[in-house]
Amino acid sequence: GKTPLYVAIDQKLAAIIAVADPIKDTTYTAIAGLHQLGLKVAMITGDNRHTAQAIAAKLHIDQVVAEVLPDGKVDAIRQLQQQYGRVAFVGDGINDAPALAQADVGLAIGTGTDVAIEAADVVLMSGSLQGVPNAIALSKATIKNIRQNLFWAFFYNVALIPIAAGVLYPAFDILLSPIFAAGAMALSSVFVLGNALRLKYFQVPAIKA
Repeated sequence: GKTPLYVAIDQKLAAIIAVADPIKDTTYTAIAGLHQLGLKVAMITGDNRHTAQAIAAKLHIDQVVAEVLPDGKVDAIRQLQQQYGRVAFVGDGINDAPALAQADVGLAIGTGTDVAIEAADVVLMSGSLQGVPNAIALSKATIKNIRQNLFWAFFYNVALIPIAAGVLYPAFDILLSPIFAAGAMALSSVFVLGNALRLKYFQVPAIKA
């Protein structure tokens, strides 16, 4: 997983220096978290193919696209969109800006360049990739909460509006007081708001080893 640099003296090989970017400890858990969410992970890089494949093997990345120029990253995103559908792309450099714009969801690392941040839809304030699975998990919890609110608000109104209108009066001689009807309508909003506030207690899913 290292890139070799060859040093020559008088046109004779004198040394080989191996250079590699260290992998952050949080990257392993971030990739595991994405897999736990049922997502496939691809790496798009301009680095050497052998180096990229070695890093991908360490991180258990599903697919590697290596030795690509900035335009090649955009083409790779398009191919992934055709193959899998919606694609989220994470980047931090100037060369990542076109790919961030092309992806369905672009996530920029907050410690990256201003160009990448401007092109992205989401900015992760820290430099840790752990924010990616956390953001996806939180977005799923938010969508679930919205659907719950829509269901209960619809069910609540369908059940009580006819009663407030007097549908029970002909058969049971029951009328709902306007005061109670107004209170019931306000209670519907309180219930929806209370359910939405549960997101304050959102817990990041534990990563299975």
